[in-house]
Amino acid sequence: MSEKKKFIRDSVYGDINLNNFEVRIMDMPQFQRLRRIKQLGLIGLIYPGATHTRFEHSIGTMHLGSKLAEELNLEEDEIELIRASALLHDIGHGPFSHVSEGVLSVPHEELTKFVVTKTSMKDLLEEKFDVNEIIDIVTGKGHLGPIVSGELDVDRMDYLLRDSHNTGVAYGIIDYERIISNLRLDDGLILDIKGVQAAEGALVSRYFMYPSVYQHHTTRIVNSMFRRALKRVFDEKIINENEIYRYDDAELIGVFRHCDNEFANDIMSRLDERRIMKRVKSIRLDNFKHPEKMYKIKQETLRKAEEEIAEDYSLDKDYVFINIAEYPRFDEMKTQVSVDGKLYPLTEISNIIGALSKARFNIPDISVYVKEEEKSKFTKFKLENYLDLPEIDREKFHGIHYDQIKLF
Repeated sequence: MSEKKKFIRDSVYGDINLNNFEVRIMDMPQFQRLRRIKQLGLIGLIYPGATHTRFEHSIGTMHLGSKLAEELNLEEDEIELIRASALLHDIGHGPFSHVSEGVLSVPHEELTKFVVTKTSMKDLLEEKFDVNEIIDIVTGKGHLGPIVSGELDVDRMDYLLRDSHNTGVAYGIIDYERIISNLRLDDGLILDIKGVQAAEGALVSRYFMYPSVYQHHTTRIVNSMFRRALKRVFDEKIINENEIYRYDDAELIGVFRHCDNEFANDIMSRLDERRIMKRVKSIRLDNFKHPEKMYKIKQETLRKAEEEIAEDYSLDKDYVFINIAEYPRFDEMKTQVSVDGKLYPLTEISNIIGALSKARFNIPDISVYVKEEEKSKFTKFKLENYLDLPEIDREKFHGIHYDQIKLF
């Protein structure tokens, strides 16, 4: 008798089919925990619809991984391996996803490796797979790794679609079917020239999703507040960092609310009531001649500047935050494109992608945040008095100013 098909209804793709072994994986407590881990962490404070979880993202990534594996004409056992690896690729994420990861000494992929190879999940997986092959795919290694963790992978495709769908921000709508139908697997994923337009759309979408969602200035401060409290909880051994993969969002919130650390208590209260730190200074990185130098500033240097600001303005140093937007990496720009049998980087094939590469620092900034009631003290605040900032590009500033004048 053939195996009875099972389906799960997904808000993005509709019915997604599952085999019995995949259902067993999903029924494991390690995977069920992902139902209680928000995909976008604290972004629900900015976009109320952003309550989707790592659980549904993992299933969506499996679905796209399966579609791509079939398009690549992989063997049936390889397709099943890709599906299982995609399903498990985020199994090690801590509470609130990348928010907690910003404090951890290891990336979530290392925690995924631990869950897959050192817990009861391993016993189940070994009935059908080599767990080391799963780890290789999750970390982008080997022949099949780029499908799940590469430059133009199914993980990115799903989170762009899903995050756009749930936040209501339309930038993340991409033609994933066109991209998938024009990929081939060689030394990595190779994009056919016919898929360039769809890839351009995906990269433009991601470019705009960063300032609108992932690196929105309010997103960055709520993340910074939470991370500072989590670091305090780790330092005081209230939670063992190495066991963070056991916790879900609600459990960590409970720790923050009820532990003996007053700072963690207060930060959680502020997040509960949406009493968020306010921005008092912001400098866009493209104002600097060499914006990449900002990412060489060490965390210790930023912390020292925060303490000096707090001292000069009679503030509590724990409530002064200097935040630099994440480095706009955009690895997809490195994707190789096949043109008449020869390979070229996507940046050379597409003027749009080349322009995005040059424009990556147009949106990121460095910002200073304090309590709302302290904001009025910062009318004449100069960040350069506290940090050695790169040289301002005066010509660019005047050029932009002149262009703006012409609009009126």
